[in-house]
Amino acid sequence: MTPEESRAADRKIVEAIRSGDTGAYRELVERYQGRVFAMVCGMVRDREEARDITQETFVKAYRNLDRFRLDSSFYTWLYRIAMNGAIDYLRRQKVRRHSEFNDEVGKKDGTGMVDSTHRKMDPGKDLERKRLRKKIFEALDQLSEDHRQILVLREIEGLSYEEIAETMEIPEGTVMSRLFYARRKMQSLLGGELEAV
Repeated sequence: MTPEESRAADRKIVEAIRSGDTGAYRELVERYQGRVFAMVCGMVRDREEARDITQETFVKAYRNLDRFRLDSSFYTWLYRIAMNGAIDYLRRQKVRRHSEFNDEVGKKDGTGMVDSTHRKMDPGKDLERKRLRKKIFEALDQLSEDHRQILVLREIEGLSYEEIAETMEIPEGTVMSRLFYARRKMQSLLGGELEAV
């Protein structure tokens, strides 16, 4: 499905919900819950909190569906709600927890669900990947919220500059600038680590 077709399909579902078919919302939840969860988990690095934030995101979106502009992307609107929830959670945390990276939060298949088959059965490589992931997430923790958010949206979620600009409500030029500085900061924090992959 092309982005335009996806937008049109989402618009039809939203219109059906506004017309009284509340059960139609389930289709939007099923379509986007895996992707929203993966993005939130990438931000907060706590699977239980990510589940709660993902659930809250869909509840908030449903309650505020009358505010959704039909000419906008539902996906982007939903991501903005989810990202704001993740950022609010991070702001409430006085001390950030440093936990091991969960291998389930990795490569996703076409539906946005996590694909655990991406790892090769090589214990040495697996150990090296785990060590590297831990270093990457420790480096992410040292970035500002804006830089972390933009890296997650671009590198983990694969959103375009235009989609990131719409999600974060900033100009595309600002997206490019923040992404440049976020990547540069990550490179300086990781040194030559990325070459080991």
